[in-house]
Amino acid sequence: MLTIGKRDASSKSAAQDARQPRVVTGREDDVLGCAFSGNWITRRVAAVDADMRSIERQGDFKRLALDFSNVGKMDTAGAWLVDRLISSCRQRGVEVSIQGESQTISTLLDAVNEAVHGRDAVQVTQQPNIVIRLLERTGRRVCEMGEDFLAAMNILGATIGGAQLKLGRGHAINPAAIFNQLDRMGVGAVPVVVLMSFIVGAIVAQQGAYQLRYFGADIFVVDLVGVLVLRELGVLMTAIMIAGRSGSAITAEIGSMKMREEVDALKVIGLNPIGVLVFPRLVALVIGLPCLTILANFAALAGGMLAAYLYSDIPPAAFLDRLRAAIDLSTIFAGLIKAPFMAIIIGTIASVEGMKVGGSAESLGRHVTASVVKSIFVVIILDGLFAIFYAAINF
Repeated sequence: MLTIGKRDASSKSAAQDARQPRVVTGREDDVLGCAFSGNWITRRVAAVDADMRSIERQGDFKRLALDFSNVGKMDTAGAWLVDRLISSCRQRGVEVSIQGESQTISTLLDAVNEAVHGRDAVQVTQQPNIVIRLLERTGRRVCEMGEDFLAAMNILGATIGGAQLKLGRGHAINPAAIFNQLDRMGVGAVPVVVLMSFIVGAIVAQQGAYQLRYFGADIFVVDLVGVLVLRELGVLMTAIMIAGRSGSAITAEIGSMKMREEVDALKVIGLNPIGVLVFPRLVALVIGLPCLTILANFAALAGGMLAAYLYSDIPPAAFLDRLRAAIDLSTIFAGLIKAPFMAIIIGTIASVEGMKVGGSAESLGRHVTASVVKSIFVVIILDGLFAIFYAAINF
């Protein structure tokens, strides 16, 4: 690199205050060199502002070499002057090189550059094409799914293997916490689940009546409603409603405790956060979801019975007689068997997302949303897997 700013051995220059900021320039062909020295701090940089502006106005050089070897101190005011010079030269296409800067000065220059220019300070690189971006995003999502699966297995294993409330002390299960959560997640969800199931059953019966009327097979509306509700819709709609209602509540509660460091406080006093926070909620879901599914089935059949009476003139007695012939115990248990598995999935995903909450309200909202979306998605996937399994074993 060009050697510039050599001392002239002048006694007058040697006597100057070493703390005063100075700029010494040198020229060689198309290269302009600037050697900085002294302390570039707020109280002193006004002395070199005119010199810096003079360098900016020069336009007959193609390369600018900056030397910070003799700079003592620098704050944001001095860094701003240097950044102004660098930005002005780069806008004209001048190549800028820096040498002799310390780690502190380098970090300060980067911070000032980012603060002044914002997004413009980011390196201008060509964006990868859409295929690369899609593959990258897919890879990141796959890695996140793997991490979520391991976290879910950790929580599920800790819940099943150690329901104790204290680490390593073998305390019994706390029934009061389980019944409290069962009241909130089960009993509290009865009105909305019953109403939703009643309406869905009525809609299925109404649409089936309209379509089967063309074939003179109105009575088969009962078969449609009975089989569809008991095998699929009853448990699926209930699980989706519980995922949106109770799953989001679990994530919000655990996430809020995580934000306030209450989870860490439980560990400090010797309590197991999984046993205290997750286990009662998971047990309440496993008990409550099958019970809600039974109520949802009755409500959906009642809605279908009403719609069949109004649109197909099928009296309730005939509806019940045909329903008795259309279904059997396997139809009923095909839906109920799914409920505990869906409850475990909803509770586990909600707990994992709650434990991942950071220290901001934005993080809480993001993980609550992720909890609901992931729970509904996995529940639907599980329902499809059960349907394939039932078809394979002819159940």
